[in-house]
Amino acid sequence: MINLFSMFLARKSRLLRFSITAFAAFSISSSAIARKGMPVPATLSKIQKEMIAEGLDIPVSKLYNTRGTGLNNAVVLFGKGCTGEVISSEGLLLTNHHCGYGTVQGLASVGADYFADGFWAKNRNEEIPCPGLTVTFIRSMEDVTSRVLANIPLEMNEKARDSMIQIRIKALENGYRYTSKKDAQIRSFANGNQYWVMITDTYKDIRLVGFPPNGIGQFGGDTDNWSWPRHTGDFSMFRIYAGADNKPAAYSAENKPYHTADFFTINTNGYKEGDFTMVYGFPAQTQEYVSSMQLAQVVNIVDPIRIEARTRRLDIWTKHMSADRKVFLQYTSKRAGVANGWKKWQGEVRGLKLNNVVALKQREENIFQSWANTDSSAAFARDLLARMQVISASSDAALAASEHMREDVLGIELIAQGAELDRVLKLIQSMTGTSAARLNDTLAFISAASEGFYKNYDAATDKEVFAALMPLFMEKASAYVPEYFRTELARFGGSYEMWADYVFGSSAASDPVKMKGLLASGNIRAITEDPAWKLYAAIMHLKNEKVAAKLNAYNDSMVRFNRLYMKAQMMQHPELNLMPDANFTLRLAFGHVKGLDPDGDAGYSFQTDLDGAVAKNNPEVAEFKMPARLLELYREKDYGKYAVNGTVPLAFIADNHTSGGNSGSPVLNARGELIGTNFDRVWEGTMSDYYFDPRWCRNITLDIRYTLFIIDKFGGAGWLLNEMKFAPAPSR
Repeated sequence: MINLFSMFLARKSRLLRFSITAFAAFSISSSAIARKGMPVPATLSKIQKEMIAEGLDIPVSKLYNTRGTGLNNAVVLFGKGCTGEVISSEGLLLTNHHCGYGTVQGLASVGADYFADGFWAKNRNEEIPCPGLTVTFIRSMEDVTSRVLANIPLEMNEKARDSMIQIRIKALENGYRYTSKKDAQIRSFANGNQYWVMITDTYKDIRLVGFPPNGIGQFGGDTDNWSWPRHTGDFSMFRIYAGADNKPAAYSAENKPYHTADFFTINTNGYKEGDFTMVYGFPAQTQEYVSSMQLAQVVNIVDPIRIEARTRRLDIWTKHMSADRKVFLQYTSKRAGVANGWKKWQGEVRGLKLNNVVALKQREENIFQSWANTDSSAAFARDLLARMQVISASSDAALAASEHMREDVLGIELIAQGAELDRVLKLIQSMTGTSAARLNDTLAFISAASEGFYKNYDAATDKEVFAALMPLFMEKASAYVPEYFRTELARFGGSYEMWADYVFGSSAASDPVKMKGLLASGNIRAITEDPAWKLYAAIMHLKNEKVAAKLNAYNDSMVRFNRLYMKAQMMQHPELNLMPDANFTLRLAFGHVKGLDPDGDAGYSFQTDLDGAVAKNNPEVAEFKMPARLLELYREKDYGKYAVNGTVPLAFIADNHTSGGNSGSPVLNARGELIGTNFDRVWEGTMSDYYFDPRWCRNITLDIRYTLFIIDKFGGAGWLLNEMKFAPAPSR
């Protein structure tokens, strides 16, 4: 992985040099503050004038309303961590390739290698059910802050406060479920200073419709990930199925495609630099109002530990995946997930350091402190920053140890499987006196469930990871190493390879048949003598004894301090209507198509195309190996109606604020029409989870014309276009 990352850096002629302005975000730059946070769709009327001034060409009521006719009814939470959009009246759903990756891995096999060959249903009968996959619609949102927080003192004890709030939330949710006949969930916003209820529908019968091969959907792989220019056809297609009443239903062959009048019109007329754009979806998490102390922990402790451990793990996974196609299929989804964070954190640290964001935060805090010292309404905030500073500094060592345990030790899959053995052990102990038949049934269920893990596990690969990560842990977390680890390493003369040989040769967790048998047997002695359980138990015992209590106390304190700090910031600047950080709820961000030239050599633009993708084609490198059919279409210039200036537009960038969870989000033009699917951010701007700067932050979008080109000309699934609605061509 180091070599891949070096390739990425080598493509840049010079290191990016950011110009740091003398800037205090809260008091000086109101325009920068206007872009902080992500708007809740139900509050768009408050910023409608600003959006229209920026280029919006429709009323915000078309983007969101409670009448059931807003475009919020065409956006879904896809699975547990992505966004998707409905693009036909028959429930056709578009999202990212990497969002569908885990689901497709469960459907694929050596005989049905959808990663190598792709998948395209030729009719609805060929659409494949996806067990466990769900999509959730947000039908409406309502601010219930006044009902949740009524008569609760600001400085009330946190435990008592939470107890009161949870009682109120439960009662309110039940009331909304009764009146709406739908699901209802109340979520906390602005660090517990606001509460919103979401009225939702969750559909459970989702079927695979189209999935490009990796040579399109993952073209560029980790080398191009988080970077620009980009040439990845990152999309996949599914369909929502419903019961006879068009409502959510469990899978049934009798279910029908979900019917809706709310879906996105597709616009293939293109765009130009400066055009207004919007991203509608479920951004996972931003922390733009975080203190300088917490941000320093990210920059100096958390991210560097994760990067180093994952570099070692990914190097080994890549080697084994390259040597064995079976291992590739087992690890391709896992590797994509691990590598995604690995590269993102490198860009995040770099951007935060180059922008000197910790120092900028400290300037903000100095201004805040001056305000708190003199404003009579802010007496509760006068010592907030001082207390946050003390408790943050005292937690640094425990925070580092926790990250090393998670990334170094539990990054070894065999040790992580020790958790399953521990679960069985605790289950047996808790069911003492239970009938043997009930206990055996429970153990058999757990045993059968383990098959899912071993379908995607290779012991030889994991054994090498053990030999690479354990020395990292022993060296870097020396004050938090279990005595059992030290004893075992000494027993093998300090050789991590010999230690790995013993562990993987002796543990049932390294073999699916042995593990299944051990889980089903409930043999307490065999479990407690298994090396995987011993390693897991030892690290968890030390974590619980020396780390967890300190971190729990720290986190509990920071929950309170962050709530009060956020409340104080809202009081400090009531005129700015500060938007809450992302929290995996529906948001709409807006910006403009805008190029980026991070090296200052005028080498990059706002758009890429198929010509640029083919120029990267390299059959010797899996990440850059294009399918033969796509190369054939290129040679013959067989682009059909998707041709623009002798090629096919592929991707573009804009300065919309996005986060994890926005993967698969619809990217819309000024009229709310679909022009692409969001799939990434540029590396220079991955700091945006903590600090959004429109000079450098860009979201990367797959052009809808390239998506349609692949569906129609490459996949031969043009029948799908017949159910889509297209915006008319501009009059001439």
